[in-house]
Amino acid sequence: MNAAGLSYGDLDGVAATAGPGLIGGVLVGLMTGKAIAQAAGKPFIPVNHLEGHALSPRLGTDCPFPYLLLLVSGGHCQFLEVRGLGDYRRLGSTIDDAVGEAFDKVAKLLGLGFPGGPAVERLAASGDPKAHDFPRPLLNRPGLEMSFAGLKTAVARAAERANSEREKADICASFQAAICDVLSERSRRALAGFDTGTDEKRFVVAGGVASNKAIRAALEAAANASGARLIAPPLRHCTDNAAMIALAGAEHLASGRETAEGLASGARPRWPLDEASAKADPVFGAGRRGAKA
Repeated sequence: MNAAGLSYGDLDGVAATAGPGLIGGVLVGLMTGKAIAQAAGKPFIPVNHLEGHALSPRLGTDCPFPYLLLLVSGGHCQFLEVRGLGDYRRLGSTIDDAVGEAFDKVAKLLGLGFPGGPAVERLAASGDPKAHDFPRPLLNRPGLEMSFAGLKTAVARAAERANSEREKADICASFQAAICDVLSERSRRALAGFDTGTDEKRFVVAGGVASNKAIRAALEAAANASGARLIAPPLRHCTDNAAMIALAGAEHLASGRETAEGLASGARPRWPLDEASAKADPVFGAGRRGAKA
């Protein structure tokens, strides 16, 4: 607030992530946001973290609804039809690991540290993407479901034999190439079945993994081949950030669709964007706390 030269009186409202995510961190942010809103006498808007990612390209680009979204983050990997604010339909999802989770696990196997995504990308730049013929799970099967657990297992076996930085670089490059192949093929298939009803077909990629340059290039090629326009947030707005949460809160406030929950909202470890599909056909078992995706 000091850096922006604003007082609390200049605010229209306060937004904070209410889920999904690790409950400890969500609780801290949610309660802090509520306290500020109550002290300043401003509306409080609880935001779905995934909706923040879904809207993040709108931070700096003209990106009207509807659009096809590939949400790729540490805990989620799914295709969604974004029809409008608060209106999302799941088209396909990973049935096991998310892409970001797979990157982190590969980095751990190779001793590259955390977060794994940037570390694997850096090392992959000096490796041979054809050094290892890693599997592309479900690549030739119909539908938009994805799987990355088998790929991770194949990398684990290769990592056991890696004794040099060169070998590690080849593993990273080959792993990243497999991810690019799966995401680009599934994106082409999703775009083929997506109709916006307008002259322009918009394909949005968002989430932390969207900052990976090789994946962006593969998705750009898939979009071009499908006659679509790829839209991605600036790199600084791909990973978790406050700007995307503020945007989601501002859009809900401006639309007049301010949530009735407000200060009564609770932290949610699980909160699918398409709750109807998650309840009717959960990708993962629903569990005690509801469907994950």
